[in-house]
Amino acid sequence: MYAVVVTGGKQYKVAEGDVLYVEKLSAEADAEVTFDNVLAVSTDDGFKAGKDCAGATVSAKVLKNGKGKKITVFTYKPKKDEKRKKGHRQPYTKVEITKINA
Repeated sequence: MYAVVVTGGKQYKVAEGDVLYVEKLSAEADAEVTFDNVLAVSTDDGFKAGKDCAGATVSAKVLKNGKGKKITVFTYKPKKDEKRKKGHRQPYTKVEITKINA
């Protein structure tokens, strides 16, 4: 059994027990979150997509919030003595899928 959910502008194929890193959610650690935007669900009965799985939800438990590895962005223009160095750490939320309600 698996489902395709949308969160943070990205699509994820998830099954029960999966642990994944998604864009930061406004939830504390050990909280329950529900993903309502489900695109497709595959069960023992068959595959449903679109309007057929409109009432489906995916429940997950927030494990932790954190920041990813630092990304260095360096831009320059040759022969103009123009340089700029910036760093960025993308925030994320680590979740564990607990139940797929189809």
